[in-house]
This record gives sequence, structure tokens and C-alpha cells, in this order.
Amino acid sequence: MAGACDPLVTPRPLGPWHDIARQAGGALAEALAAHEPPLDALLDALERPGPPPVVVLEDLHWADAASLDLLILLARRIERLRALLVLTYRDDEAPGHPLHATLAALPRDAVRRVPLPPLSRECVAEQAARAGRDPAAVYDLTGGNPLLVTEALSEEPAGAVHHLILTRLERLPAPARDLAELAAVMQRLDVAGDGPEPALVDRCVAAGVLVAAGDGAGFRHELLRRAVEDALPLGRRRALHLRAVRRLEARPAVDPARLAHHARLSQDEELLRRYSLGAAESAAAQGAHREAAAHYRALVDLGAGAEVLEAYAFQAYLAGLSAEAVDARRRAAEQRRAAGDWERAGANERWLSRLAWWSGDTALARRAVAAAVETLGQGPPGRELAMALSTRAQLHMLAHEVEPAVEWGTRAAELAERLGDGETAVHAAINVTTARLVRGDPDAAGELVRLHERAAAAGLVDHAARALVNRACTELWIGDDLAATLAAIAVALAYADRHDLDGYRQYLLGVRAAVRVEAGDWAGALADADESLAYPARGGVGPLPAYVARGRVQSARGEPEAEATLDLALREALATEELQRIGPVAIVRAEHWLYRGEPGRAAAEARRGLELAVSVGHRRYTRELAFRLSRATGAPSDVDWRAAAEGFGRGGRLLARVHVLALGDAAAAGAALAALDALGARQAAGWLRADLRRRGVRGVPRGPRPATAANAAGLTGRQAEVLRLLADGCSNAEIAAALALSEKTVQHHVSAILAKLSAASRTQAAATARRLGLV
Repeated sequence: MAGACDPLVTPRPLGPWHDIARQAGGALAEALAAHEPPLDALLDALERPGPPPVVVLEDLHWADAASLDLLILLARRIERLRALLVLTYRDDEAPGHPLHATLAALPRDAVRRVPLPPLSRECVAEQAARAGRDPAAVYDLTGGNPLLVTEALSEEPAGAVHHLILTRLERLPAPARDLAELAAVMQRLDVAGDGPEPALVDRCVAAGVLVAAGDGAGFRHELLRRAVEDALPLGRRRALHLRAVRRLEARPAVDPARLAHHARLSQDEELLRRYSLGAAESAAAQGAHREAAAHYRALVDLGAGAEVLEAYAFQAYLAGLSAEAVDARRRAAEQRRAAGDWERAGANERWLSRLAWWSGDTALARRAVAAAVETLGQGPPGRELAMALSTRAQLHMLAHEVEPAVEWGTRAAELAERLGDGETAVHAAINVTTARLVRGDPDAAGELVRLHERAAAAGLVDHAARALVNRACTELWIGDDLAATLAAIAVALAYADRHDLDGYRQYLLGVRAAVRVEAGDWAGALADADESLAYPARGGVGPLPAYVARGRVQSARGEPEAEATLDLALREALATEELQRIGPVAIVRAEHWLYRGEPGRAAAEARRGLELAVSVGHRRYTRELAFRLSRATGAPSDVDWRAAAEGFGRGGRLLARVHVLALGDAAAAGAALAALDALGARQAAGWLRADLRRRGVRGVPRGPRPATAANAAGLTGRQAEVLRLLADGCSNAEIAAALALSEKTVQHHVSAILAKLSAASRTQAAATARRLGLV
């Protein structure tokens, strides 16, 4: 039998007991209907023959006084009854409610308290994955509160949350409500002094609207704060943000970012100009480049001058937001030129070249650096001209035009040395040394590490990072030892992490993803690609390696998204006009059309990259693209498959080894097919089986059983059953019970599922399964 209390302005007298009486009937219902004392009738109802009764009283924080009195009377007799009394209430409701006195009066020996802690991070993560939401964000938003988790994951969130917090807010007197609304926009309310505010904060805490925190107060959960803030009319919200600025201005050592935040939301332009500049400079000094760019952006939107445009563009560049900084540099150059400042105009043109390159527009990058050299050549040779010469060397180096890179870089270094300009000297040296490494100089890799150390010691973070990135990526272009490449990437990533260089970090994650695809670590590759593509930049050089890595896995597995991913990669690669972007895309696209039985399109893709590789003399890409062209056209290959397979095996290049093993005898081809099957590369393995049969190879191993092959991830029937239960949030023990398996067997199935889905966790596996339509 159950009775519920309701959140009424005036509670129903004995409301939950009336609910119980309707279920019990008899004398209890008659006594309540006649307004007679119901205790005796209630005791009689609980002592009737039959199974021991269970009485549930829900939401006692809304109970009326008469209901609580009857509860005390029953509780004092409960030990003599064959009954269980279950009480539920929210312990964060109004502390002054009579319920608390009632709970204190319950017989201690007969009471067992069952506190309900917040949901664990793991539980919230599982629920969030089912809803396709970010687990960390949901937990941070809700603190694991089940009601708030439910609201955050619902299709139309915040309905019940709005009701809960706004009802409490409405019950407050106007001054306390005003203070709570100020807390909603300030996120935390610091209270000092002996004025009326501490008492008002106490009223808000007593009403369950705020919780005390040190010398102030705030909302228990972010979702509650947002509900109050979202309910504020726009004019009221602006006024509160303006009030927050005035409140913070009077305090010493306030974080300028807080002042800028409230100034922006108050829409007071004078305050925004005053505080955004300080906030931007503070963020930049702390290496928080994305935050600095955001503060400068607010000033740019108000019509900033060249100095602010330049600072904004530089911070956006370091934050990996080069595309949005291009226009800022162009406008800054125009303003400097209009003012007759040719040196700074040329400096902005040089920067425009760098930003355009990152954005994937190499044609604009070349035009801009040529303009910079011409502009700066009008005056006496200075630092900006030296840097423009070095930037031109950099573009040649990136395009694998080794001789021009060395020539322009040497000119830049010589001018920098004459001027005593250490920064430009190290910038030029990095370009020349990278060009030497591309050409095969065995000492160049170590020299790049020394240049990194020199730049880092001088505080030249961008140049120091570039030296490490160039070393790591050139290892990938010219070397065959993937372990060495991964080690170099790890060093560069660690430096980018320490200095908040998101542009380099996005790019390096994509490069590592491509390496891991080649090495056969597809779970790690897709995790890296996902992390890379989570950054704001969606076009240009930064995300391109991640698109290539993701597209290669999708293509080999036969996923329908592969073509769209590779089309995007091709568009971005062609805009760069660089072999190091176009070559990998051409290789993967040639594989893609070969796997799909369209050798003509595969040959066209291989030729596109091969022509460029031959024109710049890149041996590695020339060899790999020529090999794929021969596979597409059926022309004889001069590859010694045994020697190549051995070499690729030593270097850890699993996919390259698979491709050359496919040229060999039945045993070699069987090894290639086994590797592809283990990776879940259904499309690639299907093409290879058909190719071997066309060549008349006998004893071609069969693929997975039809039922398994039909599964988009190559799962067996049993694994598909396990996956469905895993996606429903079941533990291994629950899956074992449902399928009559041992937990150890379930663990083996889960490990196989994670490998076939390239998932790093159960949550990621569930999300992938939903994306592929497996559950």
C-alpha cells in the first residue's frame, strides 16, 4: 500500500493516509471519511491475516502536520507489527520543515536509513552514451543527481528541473529572490560584511535554492543555476550582469575574465572595451590562447584597430583557429598601409601567408608571402624582410621543393645574423634543416632537436614546437620505422600539450592516427582521429590527417561513410597543392576504389598523386603510388614481395606488409587475408579473395561465415548478442546470466567486440554499435 504527498501550497490533510485507506478499505477508510482518529483502524488493517503488509509513504518533505503525527504514532508501534514501513523524502528540501523533527522522533532501533548517493561517473557515462551525449559534460552538469541526469538526457530537458527550482524561488521574499537571481548570473555569490545579505543568503539556503559555500553561496547543480538564469527576461538578465560588474569592480585582484564575461553579457560596450583587453592579455600571458582569442574577438567585433587585430590573429593562430584569423591579418595590413607603415603592413602580409597555409589555401599563402617580400623590399633590409624570406623558404620546404627551400632559407638566415635577429635565425634554420632531412641528411633529425632546445630556451614556443613537428612528420614521409615515428610524435605532442598549442595538437593527433592505421592499431587510430576532429577547426591542414586515417579504416571495413570522408579529405588536400597532403589521400582513395571493384577510378586516383610525386622527386610516394597504379591496371609489379614483406614487418608497417604479401603464393596471401580479417576489414579482404581467385591461386582461405560477414562489424552471432546487452548497460555478470555463459567467456567476447569495433571502452563500443545500426 502506498500514499504520496503532493507539492501543494496548502497540503491535503492526511493526504497519503487517504491514499492508503482507498487501497485498504474497511474500517480505515470509514474512520478517515468520518474524520475520526484513524490510528486504531490503521493498526487493525496492518494486523490482518495474510502476507506481511508493506506501507510506503512517498515525498514526505511535502507532508502535512497531521500526516506526520500519524506517522509518529505508527512508528512507535511498528516493532510489534508484522509490517514494513518505507518512507521516502528529499534531504535537500527546506531544513526547517517539520519532517526533520518527525524523523528524529522515530524509534532508533527500528529504523534503517538508506541514503541514496549520486550516480557514479560510470553509470552516468553509460546513460549518456545511450543518448549520444558527452559523458563528462553530463556528469559535470548534474553531479550524478538522478533527476538532473534524466533531465539532461531527455529530448526536451529542464522541464522538471525548471519546476523544481522556480517553485522554490517563487516562495522566497522579493529581496532573497533578487539575490538568488544575481547568484544565477554570477555562478557563485561571495558575501561579506554585516549587512542584510548574509540573512538573505540564509533564507535562500533554507528554501533549498542555494547551498552555502565558504563565505558565499551557489547552486547545488549547474542545471539548477541554468534553469534560473534561462527563466530571466532579457532585460533583467542584462541588468544583473551590469550589477555583477559593479560588484566585482569594488573587489581587489578579481580575475579580469570574470569582469569581461559580465561586461559582454551586459551589452555595455564601454565596459566591454575596458575589460576584454585586460582579460585577453592575461589569458595570453598564461598560455591560454583560445581564451585570449575569444576576448580579442569581442573587441574585433566592436571595430578594433590594427594592434588588436594583430594580437587577435596571433592568439587565434596559436589556438589552431587560423581560418578565422586570416581576415584579421588582411584588415590589419590594410590599416597599416593606409597609415603609411609599410614595415608593419609587410609583416601582416607575411603572417597572412602563414595563416592561409594552415587554412589549406596554399595559393593565397604564396601570393601573400610574395607581396610581403615586395612590400618589405621597398625599405632597408630589416627583421621583417628576413622573416618574410624565411616564410617563403618554409612554403618551398612544405611543398618538397628542397633546393629553393635551402636557397631562400639561407638568405633569410644570413640577413638575420647580420641584424642580430635570433628569432628569425632559428626560424630559417628549422626550414633549411627540415629540407635537408627530406633530402636524406642523416644528421638533420638531431639538428632539429637542438633547434627546438634553442628556441624553447629563448621562449619561442611556436618555433620550438615546429621543430619537433617537422622532425616527427618527416620521419613519417621518408622512414619505415613506425616505432621511431610514434616516439617522435609523442615528444612533439607533449610539448604542444604543455603550451596549449591546439593547432599543432590537432594536426599531430591526426598524424598519429594515420601511423596507427598503418600499424594495425585501428582502435587507437580512430580514438586519435575522433579527438583531432573534436577541435573547432574543420578545414585546412590541421584536421586533414585525421580525415585520411578515419576514411582509410571506413573504406577497408566497407562502411558507407567512407566515400564522404575521403571526398572531404581530397578537397582539403588539393587546396594545399602539397605532396605530403595529396599523396596520402591519393593512396587511400586508390585503395578505396580498388576494394569496391572500380579499378579505373583507382588508377585515376593513383595517377593524380604519382604525377606530383615524380615532379618533386619524392621516392617514397612515387614508389607507393606506382605500386597502387600497377594493382589497379593489372600491370606486372617489380616488387620483390618477400624482401618487401620482411622490411615492412621490421618497421611495423602491417598494412604495407599485407599489400605485398597479397602478391605472393597461397601461404603469403593467406597471411594477408588473416590480418585483414582480424582487423574487421571486410571490404579489403573481400577484394583480395576475389583477386586471388582471378589469378588462379588455389586454397584461398574462406572468409568469415555468412552470418558474421553480414554483420557490419564482422561480429559472430554470439558477439552480436553480447553487444546488444552491453549497449543496454548490462555488466558482464548480467550478460553471463542472460546468455547462460561464464563471466570469463563474456569477457573474451567483450574484448573481441572492442577490437572489431575499434573501440577503446564499452561506452565507445555502444556508441559505435548505434552508429552502424547493430543495436
